[in-house]
Amino acid sequence: MSKAKRPPNRYSAIVSRIFEDHYRDGVVEFEFTRDEFVSVANTLNVVLPKNIGDMPYSFRYRNELPATVCATAQPGHEWIIEGAGRGKYRFKQVRLNRIVPRDELLAIKVPDATPEIIGAYALSDEQALLAKVRYNRLVDIFLGIAAFSLQNHLRTTVKNVGQIEIDEVYVGIDRHGRQFVVPVQAKGGNDKHGSVQTQQDILCCAEKFPALICRAVSAQFMDDERIAMFELALHDGEIRVVDEKHYRLVPSSEISANDLRTYGSHVS
Repeated sequence: MSKAKRPPNRYSAIVSRIFEDHYRDGVVEFEFTRDEFVSVANTLNVVLPKNIGDMPYSFRYRNELPATVCATAQPGHEWIIEGAGRGKYRFKQVRLNRIVPRDELLAIKVPDATPEIIGAYALSDEQALLAKVRYNRLVDIFLGIAAFSLQNHLRTTVKNVGQIEIDEVYVGIDRHGRQFVVPVQAKGGNDKHGSVQTQQDILCCAEKFPALICRAVSAQFMDDERIAMFELALHDGEIRVVDEKHYRLVPSSEISANDLRTYGSHVS
């Protein structure tokens, strides 16, 4: 006997209905409002989450959109949900772009400067990752600049986007005196890199820090205790990977002379 098909969870059910209410063949983007989450939840007789904003957030960074939505995308494209202003969202088709760490990259060993007490009490993968990046100066090492944490979990609004949150914002300077703003998104567990979040981070930095050069960074824990670092850029309306490096935090005694020779031989 075949297993019964599991009903969609409430997030998927609500988002699917909103999509069905708006989508027509050939449509590649449309807007909807926050109020529709409420009206659809009432229609479906499901309990609305206390944090309504977690629904679009979950599909941006944690979960795949419902299969009924994905099936309507053109070949090589996918649907995303992005902010479209205060209380507004936009379903939009974009080119399929999975930002995932490359397994074949060399992991660069870095002496671990993370205070042990931080590791003992970090409450989430994201918080632990942000702390490791901060204490080990991985933004400095990766980008080749002197960088300083300005604020973490920056919540603000961006014109034509609405409310956003940046995991951590750094400012930095290089040897030529150029100054930078570095929005960092941290991904742990099953979270995926969000091209929507990166695009919003870049738009926010252009609006809030117009005199600074924006270099968007995304960091991710990997299964084998590596930290993958990506520099991302917005090009022709799409997020592209500018650079990727992997780091492994270890006691200094585990960095051998052979490791150092290997790193030295790859300096351009």
